[in-house]
Amino acid sequence: MEDGVLKEGFLVKRGHIVHNWKARWFILRQNTLLYYKFEGGRKVTPPKGRILLDGCTITCPCLEYENRPLLIKLKTQTSTEYFLEACSREERDAWAFEITGAIHAGQPGKVQQLHLLKNSFKLPPHISLHRIVDKMRDSSCGIRPSPNMEQGSTYKKTFIGSSLVDWLLSNGFAASRLEAVTLASVLMEENFLRPVGTRSMGAIRSGDLSEQFLDDSTALYTFAESCKKKISPKEEISLSTMELSGTVVKQGYLAKQGHKRKNWKVRRFVLRKDPAFLHYYDPSKEENRPVGGFSLRGSLVSALEDNGVPTGVKGNVQGNLFKVITKDDIHYYIQASSKAERSDWIEAIKKLT
Repeated sequence: MEDGVLKEGFLVKRGHIVHNWKARWFILRQNTLLYYKFEGGRKVTPPKGRILLDGCTITCPCLEYENRPLLIKLKTQTSTEYFLEACSREERDAWAFEITGAIHAGQPGKVQQLHLLKNSFKLPPHISLHRIVDKMRDSSCGIRPSPNMEQGSTYKKTFIGSSLVDWLLSNGFAASRLEAVTLASVLMEENFLRPVGTRSMGAIRSGDLSEQFLDDSTALYTFAESCKKKISPKEEISLSTMELSGTVVKQGYLAKQGHKRKNWKVRRFVLRKDPAFLHYYDPSKEENRPVGGFSLRGSLVSALEDNGVPTGVKGNVQGNLFKVITKDDIHYYIQASSKAERSDWIEAIKKLT
């Protein structure tokens, strides 16, 4: 990383004029966040735009787009809004953390408070959100949605905020009410739960993760049906459910060279094990299904040297390249954001080949 760079890498940004989503290369410095187009395998200079951080406000998590739960929203002093999407919750929080630090660089107290918040709650590693939700939906020991009233309106199939907190505590998913509230907020953020009615909808706008979900007997919530998306039979056949059933081991934005036109595109890569597959998604698209992928069994992965462009690679690439050869001898050329990221990916893939 160059001097003065706090963080750099890919994020997906909403366009200003047309609200389409495009992957851009971001560089965070003490007072500005710069973004660049990525073409021909490298960032195109000069920057396409810059966000001045002085007086900026940051909202994270930002839940304005149902299909994009991993957003950060920045609002500048002149009220321009930027929506930036990360590839995983960890990456989103790391970016939000660094950007907030850069915004409040002159106020150390604020930065310290952030450190405390960041380290206050961690989901125990053996518990998955899916497991919690499956148990919540279980007809014998789960939480029973029923009709509830709020301000004269009746909402079918809902449950009360405080009863969900009770349920999470009694099932051992959280150690305190505050932890249960944070966990419930995470379930909302990841689109497993949805707020219903004015009380709970209003709380979301307060912004702070620990206050988004209300431990309250007048706030109503329901299961978000979006976790059971209907897929047309045609799509089902092309991508076997088995392929996508493995545990996610790693995900991130990487640049990949196309097979036919050899052009470089930024994709969100997801590595799964049992069965071991590497899939990639187009982050500019709304639907969350892979545009490609392959089995890792019997494949080879290796780093490509940074001196000169290796055979098979087109474009004036930035470096940090690696290659995966599948057992059917298909060559994938992939570019990571940094040397460290490249070795992380290689190591993670090697374990599964």
